[in-house]
Amino acid sequence: MNILERIVKDKRIEVTLRKQLISTSQLEGTALFQKDTISLASKLKLSASGIIAEHKRRSPSKQVINHSLNVFDVANGYEQADACGMSVLTDGKYFGGSLEDLLLARASCKLPLLRKEFIIDDYQIVEAKAHGADVILLIAAILTSQEIKQFSELAKTLNLEVLLEVHNEEELQRSILPSIDMIGVNNRDLKTFEVSLDTSKYLSQLIPNDFVKVSESGISSPNAIRALQPFGFKGFLIGEHFMKTSDPGQSANEFIKELNL
Repeated sequence: MNILERIVKDKRIEVTLRKQLISTSQLEGTALFQKDTISLASKLKLSASGIIAEHKRRSPSKQVINHSLNVFDVANGYEQADACGMSVLTDGKYFGGSLEDLLLARASCKLPLLRKEFIIDDYQIVEAKAHGADVILLIAAILTSQEIKQFSELAKTLNLEVLLEVHNEEELQRSILPSIDMIGVNNRDLKTFEVSLDTSKYLSQLIPNDFVKVSESGISSPNAIRALQPFGFKGFLIGEHFMKTSDPGQSANEFIKELNL
C-alpha cells in the first residue's frame, strides 16, 4: 500500500467518525455556510504573480516543516504579501492540519481560501463551506470520474470553486468537466515523491484553455515561475518554501516582489 492509499484508508475512517459527531444539517446551519465566497480563479486570471501560499506544518515526505507558527499570523502575512489565495491543509494525521486552521485563516484574512484535503465524501465539501473555504481540492488519483463529477457538481451548488489535481495524462483525460474551474498539475510523483517541473510543462499542452492552469509542488524560486508562465500557468501553489522559514508572510512578500521585478 503506497502513502496515498494509506491516507485514503485512514480518511474514510475519519470521515465516518466526523459524520457521527456533527450532522450535515448542523454544518449547513453555521454562519460561514451562508457567507458569499471569493473567486480564486478570477484573482489568478488578473494577477501578475498568481501565488497561492500554503499553510502546512508537516508532510509525509518531509516530516516536520514548521510547528512553531500560528495560522492567524501566517494568513495575515500572506495577505500583506499580496498573495492571490491561501491553501490550508486540514488533514491531521499526515499533515498536522485541522478544520480549526481553516476557521482561523478565514478570521484573519480576506484571501480566497482553498481547503487542501483528501476529499472522498460529499460531507467534506459541506464541511469546507461551513468552515470558510472558497475552493475545494479534488485529487484525480484517488477518485473515479463519477466521483469527480458528483463532488464538483455539489461544490458548484454551494458556490465553491473546484481545483482538480492531476499527475499524469490519464488522470487529466478522464477528469475534464465543465464543473471544474482550475486544473492543478502536481509536479510531485505521489509514489516516489520525486519532483519535476517537466510534468507541468508536458501536461499544460493537454489542458483546455477554458480552465485556469495551476502548477503545484517543487516551486522554490521566481525563476521556476518564469519558466512555467509561457506554458499558460496562471497559478502557483507554494507551501514548503515559505513555511520552512520563521516568517512565511515575509518570505512570500520577498518572493512576490522579486517575481514582479
